[in-house]
Amino acid sequence: MPLAVQKSPTQSEARITPLSQHVGADVEGVDLSRPLDDEAFGKIFDAWMAHHVLRFRNQQLTKEQLLEFSARFGELDKAPINIKGEPWIAGYPNLAVMSNIIEQGKPLGSLGYGEAVWHTDMSYNEVAPSGALLYALEVTKRGGETGFLNMYHAHDTMSDDLRKAIEGRQIKHDASRNSAGELRKGYKDVSDPRETPGAVHPIVIRHPVTHRRALYLGRRPLSYIVGLPLEESEALLDRLWAHATREEFAWFQKWNVGDLLMWDNRCVMHKRTAFDPNERRYMLRTQIKGSRPSA
Repeated sequence: MPLAVQKSPTQSEARITPLSQHVGADVEGVDLSRPLDDEAFGKIFDAWMAHHVLRFRNQQLTKEQLLEFSARFGELDKAPINIKGEPWIAGYPNLAVMSNIIEQGKPLGSLGYGEAVWHTDMSYNEVAPSGALLYALEVTKRGGETGFLNMYHAHDTMSDDLRKAIEGRQIKHDASRNSAGELRKGYKDVSDPRETPGAVHPIVIRHPVTHRRALYLGRRPLSYIVGLPLEESEALLDRLWAHATREEFAWFQKWNVGDLLMWDNRCVMHKRTAFDPNERRYMLRTQIKGSRPSA
């Protein structure tokens, strides 16, 4: 009698487990180093739309496999270049490196070890990315957590007077500084939010896939509500940010090596906590091209 062959789980048997009440889900039972059939990918995509942030643990991916999985969600953006005007990794223009490591006096990646404020990626551009993926290769023992906030929830729980105050309003998103507060190369230091360079977008946008409304705030520093006196803009932005960034609504990712996180840039904000500069952190990041945010 021949021995029974034990059937291994298929990629379509992914298990989706929410990580918090408002944002995030674990995707278990999927090996992203293997090709995904349409059924498995569809399940993952639906989970992404439903939970806005997905975590895949214990992945062992080559650069090519990370790029291949990322590209299933749309055309990839080129990564920001390094200070020499070159890709962070030669031959991989779509891979960004997020790291504090310095070797032979040269940084291996960007953003260092300081805290990054709550933000939406590249909202200061006319066309902003739809999402991003971050894959951990070296992590710190403490600090360096990545937090997420659900901007659908922030929109849906606004008070009536706050909703009325922002109706039809737009925000200018500052392009001069990054999420760590560092002045970008080629930009002048500006203190008046009305004079900052950057794109103008509606405060409330409609997601192009789910068609749900979400707050679209970008970053707090140097943002400006178009058409208002500066004091009124500052006061209204303070109210919006106090409402949207209540940390009881946030979920924070504590990183392990092999974690892959992806988030929907159109309906979540995220930030990173600071960590010991003597600890090493090295992550690869991909970014999915998006469209102009619209109401």
